[in-house]
Amino acid sequence: MTKLPLFPCKGRERDPGQTRPLASSVRVHISRSHAPSGGRSPATRARPEEQIPRTMDGQSRKHRILMVSDFFFPNFGGVESHIYYLSQCLLKLGHKVVVMTHAYGKRSGVRYVTGGLKVYYVPWRPFLMQNTLPTLFMTFPIIRTILIREKISVVHGHQAFSTLCHEALMHARTMGYKVVFTDHSLYGFADIGSIHMNKVLQFTLADVDQAICVSHTSKENTVLRSGISPEKVFMVPNAVDTAMFTPSPNRLSCDEIIIVVISRLVYRKGADLLVEVIPEVCRLFPKVRFIVGGDGPKRVRLEEMREKFSLQDRVEMLGAVPHAQVRSVLISGHIFLNSSLTEAFCIAILEAASCGLLTVSTRVGGVPEVLPDDMIVLAEPDPEDMVRAVTKALTYFPA
Repeated sequence: MTKLPLFPCKGRERDPGQTRPLASSVRVHISRSHAPSGGRSPATRARPEEQIPRTMDGQSRKHRILMVSDFFFPNFGGVESHIYYLSQCLLKLGHKVVVMTHAYGKRSGVRYVTGGLKVYYVPWRPFLMQNTLPTLFMTFPIIRTILIREKISVVHGHQAFSTLCHEALMHARTMGYKVVFTDHSLYGFADIGSIHMNKVLQFTLADVDQAICVSHTSKENTVLRSGISPEKVFMVPNAVDTAMFTPSPNRLSCDEIIIVVISRLVYRKGADLLVEVIPEVCRLFPKVRFIVGGDGPKRVRLEEMREKFSLQDRVEMLGAVPHAQVRSVLISGHIFLNSSLTEAFCIAILEAASCGLLTVSTRVGGVPEVLPDDMIVLAEPDPEDMVRAVTKALTYFPA
């Protein structure tokens, strides 16, 4: 049986090094009252939804929800933020929420974060892009133990690329739990990776209760890739907390126009486009300066570009930016630049617009659905067209 270190929480006294099996104190309720007529009477566990008491009016019930994904804090990104804030909202509504993800470095075991959100960092290590190694059945004991221990009624998996998500949905549905899947990204149909991922998605979503997509484009993409019935798929757009992302109280000077980029510096986010766009914009507009926040394998290319064109004083590299500091970076700029090659929604655009920035973005995926035309300048994912879009955006600011 897999063991997890149980970290002490407030009000409890426990040795941080103490470990014990998760199922050591769990009792499984067995019912034989619904035995099939074939002669055998196998033990069947009571359905999870039957264990959740109804409220006084009998109309609604408080659920115990398990969020599962390979992507969660301390990693930074849109999926991680979505899971965290969705969990906090569900907690405020009175539901019990538990998050299951893999270990991040030394962060392993059970942790408690804001609002009493319980997080299981199961002792698996990522092997590719923060994803765990696909094992199919090796995760079943720990998933089953968490489901029973926390008396879960609904399992909510996030992100099509998450191995842990797919395995949790499969095992939970096999055990009779209600399962929901949220797809946060767009994938193609022709490349090898997308073909394999689409086959996995067809297998996983064959028996889910509901699926959620963040844009109409994302819904169409998910239905075509997985073969799931469109009636089971709902479009629920992403959102931001406008109390956290507010414009700067002081009006910025237009003597120097600052363009802000905050993104994971990977191929899918268009980091290679930035390598070509930034030098050309700096050549055409001497009063423009860039602030680039984010980290990833493509950061080296941006560093090399800055050295090659001697733009150290005009391109500031911040590295990874914690989500709590994103607003302070955004309000220091006039324009937000997004260069994604594929995007189901792009929550960073909403955060920038909430802070009062004009957005320049590539016209890909669900991006055209995010903002009205007077708040965004769209361009094709091509360096020349992006430079033209930035030029158009600069005309909104007086010289």
